[in-house]
Amino acid sequence: MKSVRRSALLLCAAATATTVLAAVAASPTQAAPRRPAPAAQQTTRQAGASTLGWHTCQNSGLRAAGLQCATLAVPLDYAHPRGRTIKLALTRLKHTSSDYQGVVLTNPGGPGGSGRGLATIGRAIPNGVGADYDWIGFDPRGVGASQPHISCDNTYFGFDRPNYAPTAKDVRVWKKRARDYAQACARKNGAILGHLTTIDSARDMDSIRKALGVDRINYYGYSYGTYLGQVYATLFPTHVRRMVLDSNVNAHRIWYAANLDQDRAFNRNLNIWFGWLARHHATYHLGRTKQAVHHLWYSIRAKLAAKPDGKIGPDEWTDTFIQAGYYQLTWLDQARVFAGYVHHHDVAALVRAYKDADGYGNDNNYAVYLGVQCSDIQWPRKWSTWLADNTRVNKGSPFETWANAWYNAPCLYWPAKAHKPVTVDGKGVAPILLVDQTLDAATPYHGSIVTRSLFPKSRLIAEPGGTSHAVTMSARNNCVDDKIAAYLRDGTLPARKSGNRADATCKPLPEPTP
Repeated sequence: MKSVRRSALLLCAAATATTVLAAVAASPTQAAPRRPAPAAQQTTRQAGASTLGWHTCQNSGLRAAGLQCATLAVPLDYAHPRGRTIKLALTRLKHTSSDYQGVVLTNPGGPGGSGRGLATIGRAIPNGVGADYDWIGFDPRGVGASQPHISCDNTYFGFDRPNYAPTAKDVRVWKKRARDYAQACARKNGAILGHLTTIDSARDMDSIRKALGVDRINYYGYSYGTYLGQVYATLFPTHVRRMVLDSNVNAHRIWYAANLDQDRAFNRNLNIWFGWLARHHATYHLGRTKQAVHHLWYSIRAKLAAKPDGKIGPDEWTDTFIQAGYYQLTWLDQARVFAGYVHHHDVAALVRAYKDADGYGNDNNYAVYLGVQCSDIQWPRKWSTWLADNTRVNKGSPFETWANAWYNAPCLYWPAKAHKPVTVDGKGVAPILLVDQTLDAATPYHGSIVTRSLFPKSRLIAEPGGTSHAVTMSARNNCVDDKIAAYLRDGTLPARKSGNRADATCKPLPEPTP
């Protein structure tokens, strides 16, 4: 998740926003003949005047992307709506079609992911369907340009860290670092730490809806953004028109259990990548079998644990290659870094890859990630529970289990009160569309099956055997993206099948070829 090793849920978010923006820039959407949306489905036309003062963005990147910007004051504490306020930073990509269908709020994931740039996803929707909507991006409370901007301590992750592997000495050092980080968060941020839950952000979304002057919203969420969408739909079921949720969080596993689920899934996906490297031994010369590549990768990590290579120790080695578990599209670059180190001792490339993978130096994302996850629900209070669970999982999944544990360890000492999460219930929600790849590591596929059961009118599109996370509209799988466009165009969905399974399937994109 971010200023460091993106423990699954946040790293994915940033990468998704980036790849969507890149796809939009590289592949402008071409309009195609379409049937207009039926009048009955156009009930999200503005029900009143927007109270937002849209203006030219000061940020050069957002301005160059053709977005408008605005700020919205919302209550710090919704239990006291007339009390202190905070500010949310918003963007808008205006509709250009005569078949206007309302607004789409977007979220790239996280928690802690900046979402202002994601409004440009409207241009990536196939067949010109995105032009029917106003696309709204926003930085959630505490994130990015929203105020206050949260930060705690930029030194928790860096190049000089204890080994993730839990020797008795390293456990003491890591626990002290985690406690110090949590205390720094309390000193620097004050009252807002008690109001960073997903429920708070869902209420912020409804404040945005009101400020936009619409009765209902559409929504497009990735990764953690799927959980935010689930919570919003539970709290405000009549305010949901259409909703696309890509790579779904299992609402029954937030958040401690979800991280243990990730550890197993990332370990599996790294082994899948090792198998791919073995099939391309003629290119990379890292081993002719998956087992040989596996042995080489872990032997290097062991050597770095005994003696770091400049800035690269076992922690940096682990963090650098987590991207291979997230996105198949990174396999080529990750393979070059791995092979470059093995054959040419290219440490500089490894350092660059580590910084790129971890969003190095961005404490805001990490601080908000903890602020949400540590207070959404009570994490185990006893270190003995963490030790037992992570030791057990690490035996079968040694890739990132302890890395993930220390990433989340400040939750042991978090200064804000833990809340009771919403019981997600989509029975009264209009039909929504779920998408997932069955070997998704960051949000394992069972989360989409559970979400489908919680939203009885929903439909699930699966990509059997796909290992990537939250890549709709950026990886360019036409089968998936066209189905999403059809849903956004006029509500078209596949028939719902019986049982706990997908309602439609698409082949994942083929593995990359060196």
